[in-house]
Amino acid sequence: MQKIAITYGILAGTITIVTLILGLTVSDGGSFLSSETFGYLTMLVALSMIFIGIKRYRDQEHGGVIRFLPAFAMGLAIAVIAGIIYTVVWEFYLMVSGYDFINSYVNAAIEAKRSANLPAEKLAQDIAALEEMRSDYGKIYIRMPMTFLEIFPVGLVIALISAAVLRNPKILPTRQTS
Repeated sequence: MQKIAITYGILAGTITIVTLILGLTVSDGGSFLSSETFGYLTMLVALSMIFIGIKRYRDQEHGGVIRFLPAFAMGLAIAVIAGIIYTVVWEFYLMVSGYDFINSYVNAAIEAKRSANLPAEKLAQDIAALEEMRSDYGKIYIRMPMTFLEIFPVGLVIALISAAVLRNPKILPTRQTS
C-alpha cells in the first residue's frame, strides 16, 4: 500500500508543480498558462493518478475488489503526498526565484482592479486585501498551508469519486491473463 501511495503521490505532485512552474516561466504573466484555470486543470489531470493508484491497489492487493474506506484511504494518502511534493517544490521555486511571485501577482491584480473602474471605496478595499495577502504570503507558516490547500481539496474530491467508482469491481475489472 505504501509503495503505491508514494509512487502515485510523487507522480501527481511532480506533474502538477512542474507543469505550473513551466507555465509561469514561459508565460508573460497574463496568459492562460499562468492562470488559475490552467493551474486547476493541471491539478485535475495530474491528480488522475489517484484513480490509477486506487485501481492498481484494488487489482494487485485486493484481488480486483475493494471497499470504499480502503480505497478512499489510498486516494487520501496519494493526495497528501502530492500536496506535500507540490508545497515543497513550490517553496524551492520561490527561494530560487527570489520570492518575487507574490509581488508580481499582487501588482498585476491591483492593476486589473484599477482598470476595472471600480468605485473608489471598493477599489481601496480590494487593494487593502491584496496588500494583506502580500504581507501574509511572506510568512512561511501561512504560505505553506495555503499552498498545500491549493491542491489538497482537488485531490480529496478525486479520492472520494475514485473510491466510490472503483468499489464496484465491474468498473475496469482486472484483466485475466492466461
